[in-house]
Amino acid sequence: MNGARLALIRPMEPKLVAKPPEGEHWIHEIKLDGYRTQIVVNSPDDIRAFSSSGADWTRKYTGIIEAARDLDVKSAIFEGEAVVTGVNGLPDFDVLQKAVHSDPYATNLGAFDIMHLDGHDLRDVGCKARREILFGIIRPNSRVQFSESIPGDPKALFYLADQSGLEGIVSKRADSKYRSGPTSDRLKTKSFVVNEYELMGVEREPGKAAFALLAAKPGTGKYVGSAFISMGRDMKERVWKRVHEHAGPPPEGVKKRPATQWVGPGVKLRIKHLRGKHKCIRHASLLGFGDDPERPGK
Repeated sequence: MNGARLALIRPMEPKLVAKPPEGEHWIHEIKLDGYRTQIVVNSPDDIRAFSSSGADWTRKYTGIIEAARDLDVKSAIFEGEAVVTGVNGLPDFDVLQKAVHSDPYATNLGAFDIMHLDGHDLRDVGCKARREILFGIIRPNSRVQFSESIPGDPKALFYLADQSGLEGIVSKRADSKYRSGPTSDRLKTKSFVVNEYELMGVEREPGKAAFALLAAKPGTGKYVGSAFISMGRDMKERVWKRVHEHAGPPPEGVKKRPATQWVGPGVKLRIKHLRGKHKCIRHASLLGFGDDPERPGK
């Protein structure tokens, strides 16, 4: 690097798959439910933290920055998942969302890759070797911890992660180089569940995909998030037909949304979404109506 100042690197973007890959050339880690974060160290007094979108979150991660200052490095770029654990000891995304705005010492970093170290660009080094380098610089009992790989049958690993209430696992090709952007050298297998919710309304802006607005449980009227309507034309027509048949006023206490067609109570939908105890459902998609005879995914 010849003393050049280090800067944010566009991260690798894992491909979502239905099941983890098999074979000895893959390594597997628990997918931590947090915010992907990149740490850029230019000196002990010049350390910055960036979100996956490139936002500077240095001030939100004071504890992590101080831990990075204690690492035995002159300069480095490494990345991991910023997490906050809940009462059950597992990463709690809802608590994390609050902590990043209120407590800069609440988060820990599960570090899983390193791209630069002390003037050396490591991106052409294989993933497994990079992780061994990363492990060598992390101190024990720190807010920066190493994300261990887990040996064993990948299907069994995913099953255990799913049953434990974790978000899933990430699989990485052991000899893969670090290349920014979408890649099939990293695969993520997420835990999803199917639940029934009540339709509140459908937001439909010109030029954008429509998505459903949902309530937590039938009869509660409590908004918990949205699900993209990613079905075919027939299903979309069925959705719009029920929207018009059950048109109603906006629920009390819900902010006005100009592009929303509101629906009265009674229209139930089956929604597939990311497993976890979150106040709002995440990564959700519409599967069908609650009264459909066939219920795939149950």
